[in-house]
Amino acid sequence: MERFRESVLQRLRGPESATLAGKTPGKAIGDIIAKGGKLTEERIERILAHQREHGGRFGQAAVALGYATEEDVLHALSEQFSYPVATQEQRLLSPELVALNEPFSRQAEVFRTVRSQLLVNVFGANQAPPRRALAVVSPSTGDGKTFVAANLAITLAQLGGRTLLVDGDLRAPRLHAVFNMPNEAGLSGILSGRAERRVVNQVPGVPGLFLLPVGVTPPNPLELVERPAFGLLVHEFTKKFDYVLFDTSAAEYGEDAAVVAARCGAALVVARKHAAKVGLLKDLAETLQRCPDTMASVILNEF
Repeated sequence: MERFRESVLQRLRGPESATLAGKTPGKAIGDIIAKGGKLTEERIERILAHQREHGGRFGQAAVALGYATEEDVLHALSEQFSYPVATQEQRLLSPELVALNEPFSRQAEVFRTVRSQLLVNVFGANQAPPRRALAVVSPSTGDGKTFVAANLAITLAQLGGRTLLVDGDLRAPRLHAVFNMPNEAGLSGILSGRAERRVVNQVPGVPGLFLLPVGVTPPNPLELVERPAFGLLVHEFTKKFDYVLFDTSAAEYGEDAAVVAARCGAALVVARKHAAKVGLLKDLAETLQRCPDTMASVILNEF
């Protein structure tokens, strides 16, 4: 087990009086696990006896006696502290969502680190209006921009704010598949002037996270994002949501990503370690630098 995950488990496997960052849970972990039908009164007495004899916390004793699994403890913690954790079924359907599937893994912690930087530099309360959205861009396909955009959106939603993730890749959209959600209507319909209803939907299992898919893949993606309607749409989103992120097309296919980044006001460039072509990455960085009032950062994806 990774050190971070283990340290969190050791801190959180606690009795009714356990606290984290000043929060007092409404229910004990034992009550939550028992609600699942795994803990009888007899087993609870044995767990308490194990605690008295060996020390430790309730969840730790339940795992040691084989009355609960670490997954049971993690899901109890998620309920205790309102922290989303994927079910086994969700993990199979959406394996790329590591921030939801393995919230105490090294990968998830990296996304939280990136989130912290974005909260200061992009989404900070001291940012002058209009508020920025964030475009996640990459020079080539396979760099992992969709993977990064999806997991960053999850970590932002886990803070409790309303987060909108928009699939702005009008050439090869994939976010609907990553989240296992429908894609009948979406951004392309809105930008082409069609009246689309209920195109923004909450992601199941992640309170506060909403997804706007592409819908029908259009033949003219660059023209759609260059229209004034797209800028107005971004502005409207930033008024209604605390955090707005756009996935984009790979820069090797055209100027879509640069246009979306300029409308958003901020860009996060994703390049895959040991795979990204330096020339393409340099061209993309220079293009973004020419966009007025657009702030750009670069991260290397090693996952």
